[in-house]
Amino acid sequence: MSFEPRILGFLCNWCSYAGADLAGVSRIQYPTNMRVIRVMCSGRVDPKFIFHAFELGIDGVFVMGCHPGDCHYLEGNYEAITKFDMTQKFLKSINFDKRVRLDWVSASEGTRFGEVVTEFIKHIKELGPSPLSGGKPDEDILDKLKAIKLAAGSNRMRALVGREKTLLESENVYGEQIIEQRFNILMDKAIKDEFERHRVLVALEKDSNSVKDLAVELSIDPSIVLEHVITLKTRGLVDFQEIKGNTPIFMRLWVK
Repeated sequence: MSFEPRILGFLCNWCSYAGADLAGVSRIQYPTNMRVIRVMCSGRVDPKFIFHAFELGIDGVFVMGCHPGDCHYLEGNYEAITKFDMTQKFLKSINFDKRVRLDWVSASEGTRFGEVVTEFIKHIKELGPSPLSGGKPDEDILDKLKAIKLAAGSNRMRALVGREKTLLESENVYGEQIIEQRFNILMDKAIKDEFERHRVLVALEKDSNSVKDLAVELSIDPSIVLEHVITLKTRGLVDFQEIKGNTPIFMRLWVK
């Protein structure tokens, strides 16, 4: 039995959705595997929408917008690029980065719409079904994806993504301007830290635990786990519960 992937597409109202409509009117042939959600702008696609789609077993996610420079909202598609780059870096940690794509289709490009959709569906067929599809999804990947969704929505990541353009193009109060290479190093470290930090948080949602046991469970160095626990405690998300023998046990706090 051949594998027919389930694809979710987020299409901007002004260009790519109109391009899809033109493809239909023009009777351009392409696979029907993609289900479409129309959004006003590609920049409005929150990364958590993509992560949630994968949680539900979707095999691939396609975000389409207006060509750079032609956005109905001037810079919305540049915001989409920033969000997508972060999303793809997070997904790389679970080997899902090749299951997402960002591309541009204008209202007059019905033929191009058919071509890029056909190409992406062929690519996903080659990758095979998502390990989260079917009746028995991979629980370890689900936990990591939950951590990714929480991490991407953290204040730290939202601040970095929201201020990237300003940080790269403007000087700070000290007259300094951050170069792109330095910003990318900062972003990569933040993604790694927040992913690990929220893996700890997801593990503590299941059961209170010690730093040592968390380190074994998550395959992260105990000293790093301790740093993450301290940071999560500072954020009011984790707290000390009790001491078993000589070992401190930490628990997840639920913020109302």
